[in-house]
Amino acid sequence: MKTSPIYIALGANLPSAGRSPAQTLALALEALEARGIAVVARSSDWHSPAWPDPSAPAYVNAVAEIATDLSPRALLDLLHAVEAEFGRVRHIRWESRVLDLDLLDYRGGRFTDEAGLDVPHPRLADRAFVLLPLAEIAPHWCQPENPRPIAEMIAALPPEDLAATRKLHTGLR
Repeated sequence: MKTSPIYIALGANLPSAGRSPAQTLALALEALEARGIAVVARSSDWHSPAWPDPSAPAYVNAVAEIATDLSPRALLDLLHAVEAEFGRVRHIRWESRVLDLDLLDYRGGRFTDEAGLDVPHPRLADRAFVLLPLAEIAPHWCQPENPRPIAEMIAALPPEDLAATRKLHTGLR
């Protein structure tokens, strides 16, 4: 029996140990695989401007479908541990970062806790840099609590956000 997928977003806009942000994203997926997470599909890398400070380096973003038996909380903790391994220090919201791993959707369920777990990701539908790569690997995905098709969510984004987010190269499938 096939279970519903789990999706994570990956992003970086600063180099990490001499690696480019795109290299960091690929290595982050390898680090997850080394911890027993199966990478089922991976989008292309996408370029998006930094926000809220557009003068900061641009981001490289991707989305991956993964498979794991970890609970949503344990998976989020693992994502944060991998971020820390790559040098991520959480100080200021929306600051530049060497690696950002977000749990977007966990098998279509709703999960929250007092320690910061909030799935599906609360701002997922507002972000071209998440929706475009997600649509690439899951074109029929719908938001769990508000079952709008992903194409409809993309169409609702501001045109300037869509224009500023562009595919860099093909990811691994």
